[in-house]
Amino acid sequence: MKDMVPELSKVPGILGEISRRRYSEVVGLEGLKWTVPAAAPPSFSLALRLPGLSLIAEVKRKSPSQGEIAVALEAAQVARAYAAGGARAISVLTEPHYFAGSDQDLLEVRQAVDLPILRKDFTVHPVQIAQSRALGASAVLLIVAVLGSLTEAYLKLAHEHGLDALVEVHDEAELEVALAAGAPIIGVNNRNLADLSIDRSTAPRLGQMARQAGFGGLLVAESGYSEPAQLTELEGLFDAVLIGTSLARSANWQAAVRQMTRM
Repeated sequence: MKDMVPELSKVPGILGEISRRRYSEVVGLEGLKWTVPAAAPPSFSLALRLPGLSLIAEVKRKSPSQGEIAVALEAAQVARAYAAGGARAISVLTEPHYFAGSDQDLLEVRQAVDLPILRKDFTVHPVQIAQSRALGASAVLLIVAVLGSLTEAYLKLAHEHGLDALVEVHDEAELEVALAAGAPIIGVNNRNLADLSIDRSTAPRLGQMARQAGFGGLLVAESGYSEPAQLTELEGLFDAVLIGTSLARSANWQAAVRQMTRM
């Protein structure tokens, strides 16, 4: 699997720091055998293809940019509330140090709801793909800024394991990589990886570029959305939006999701 190891030394800033630490943890899992659930997980891509803007609600306790968000939340309880509020998919952070997530969170959410689950982690080793399927995920996150030229290979591996993949980009160059890789689902992150600032003009700009380039797949906008009015800028261009911080911080998760799905 050495030809599937990304050049993490070249990944800058906090993203590089997290990715390198994650690699040091997951490389030890290589060679393990995973028990795959008999039933296929709910389809992530089909959930995003439903009419209107699909909401991917994230189970999130903390982040490098926001610090503590909702450290004490119980993943299954939050996921059930999200589902009741109208979320079409659940994103579960499983990175333990910077986001306070865990694989156990994903297992518990899988038992709690029948919605598709995106495993939100830093995919840096092929073993994480097989592991994600065993945990009950419907999709994995592939960050172009981390995987670079290996994006296509990881995308193929995910599909071989029956998983969808959210291929995440942050700028024009990364978008070109995602398009060249044949990504069916592209996520545009509004967060600047250098200074962690948010610029919500990023998603509409790159989304338009993707469509103009002939991309007919699914577009997902990520980061910086906390009010229903902000979602109007995505109408007619994006298929889904991923929201984490504002929902997780809410005193009423179900109501918060319901508010964001009423456009």
